[in-house]
Amino acid sequence: MLIWTEVSWIPNKHYSGIYGLMKLVLTKTLPPDLQKVIVLDTDITFATDIAELWAVFHKFKGQQVLGLVENQSDWYLGNLWKNHRPWPALERGFNTGVILLLLDRLRKLRWEQMWRLTAERELMSMLSTSLADQDIFNAVIKQNPFLVHQLPCFWNVQLSDHTRSEKCYKDVSDLKVIHWNSPKKLRVKNKHVEFFRNLYLTFLEYDGNLLRRELFGCPSETDHNSENLQKTLSELDEDDPCYEFRRERFTVHRTHLYFLHYEYEPSTDHTDVTLVAQLSMDRLQMLEAICKHWEGPISLALYLSDAEAQQFLRYTQGSEVLMSRGNVGYHIVYKEGQFYPVNLLRNVAMRQVNTPYMFLSDIDFLPMYGLYEYLRKSVVQLDMANSKKALVVPAFETLRYRLSYPKSKAELLSQLDMGTLFTFRYHVWTKGHAPTNFAKWRTATTPYRVQWEADFEPYVMVRRTVQSTTGASLASGWNKVAHIMELDAQ
Repeated sequence: MLIWTEVSWIPNKHYSGIYGLMKLVLTKTLPPDLQKVIVLDTDITFATDIAELWAVFHKFKGQQVLGLVENQSDWYLGNLWKNHRPWPALERGFNTGVILLLLDRLRKLRWEQMWRLTAERELMSMLSTSLADQDIFNAVIKQNPFLVHQLPCFWNVQLSDHTRSEKCYKDVSDLKVIHWNSPKKLRVKNKHVEFFRNLYLTFLEYDGNLLRRELFGCPSETDHNSENLQKTLSELDEDDPCYEFRRERFTVHRTHLYFLHYEYEPSTDHTDVTLVAQLSMDRLQMLEAICKHWEGPISLALYLSDAEAQQFLRYTQGSEVLMSRGNVGYHIVYKEGQFYPVNLLRNVAMRQVNTPYMFLSDIDFLPMYGLYEYLRKSVVQLDMANSKKALVVPAFETLRYRLSYPKSKAELLSQLDMGTLFTFRYHVWTKGHAPTNFAKWRTATTPYRVQWEADFEPYVMVRRTVQSTTGASLASGWNKVAHIMELDAQ
């Protein structure tokens, strides 16, 4: 569900606790000073500038508060199959894939009470909705037809089964909005479906970074920040072997925080821990495994192109494991330039942590089963709230494609002795004080103090307030060692 306002696209993360509807709670969840809003289903494809649709508000008259297109199937006529019993609607009813809402008038009409009373009355006999919010809207409109300003049907060309969408236009150039409202989505049957599909897929493949560039020479006010940036870039030496790398430092990446719905209930004991990691498309297969190993909140920064973001969306929607988790925050940083901005990604994920503690990991590592609860208990045992401590979590690696994940430290030690597992970055463990630390770890039953030294790059849990900004703007560069050095200094 997306909402278009005069400001930007914003994902609607608010759900009604009674009916599970999103659209019907807009008047309560949106800012009270907002006067107009356009609500769109996520399976909408625009073939025109949305500003044209915004201009339709000026055509509302009298008590009209809703702009809707007539439903283009026979659903509400009740003749699709035997014993088909739809919710009440005015004639063919209206489709809510595209809705124009005049919020100030809706509030004066006490809209929230209006739809709730209608829904409660109809649910006594209907028991449930078939088309979610659309059924509720149509039941209200049946009782109050004066509320609707009917939009021309090219503003919501519906590609569902039994549709009459082809009557909406003579030529595809007449189209404004295409609505993939069939469960079949791109596999629907329509004489122009190939055109619709190509238009949709072209949009998905579109590089959003193009929209940030000045494609037309329209006059605009002087942007001093842009001028300063250009001046700085012009001072770089193009013959410098590191020129491309230095130039990337000044790249401002588009970022979409909370790309999917996120829901987190803070714990009352102030011991909660968020796992923090970053990844690109080639590591997507790790997400399900990590979610199975770590039941606590997760903050992930993903470095994706616009097209990959859509692939990621389809991947999550097809995964029962990922769809069952509401406490995973996915933050998209859109690709630009030739380097992988590892520090930027890590810092984006860290800044979205809303628990008292965070566990900094890499996407290739799986936490041991139960690590989330173990770390929470350690917070209390080690009095981390009142001391400057970072918990070091030992890391191990394997060269085997298939491995039985150790269920205990005893199993882990056995696999280490057999050579199926190794300590991560073994060459570092063999230097300085590390062998002593490792020997102590083998027999330790309680946490103990370790000394940081050069090249020691452990995985740590720290307080959320301890965040590194070192190299935050670098496209690629220092690894976690810089962060650990800062922690050691603190």
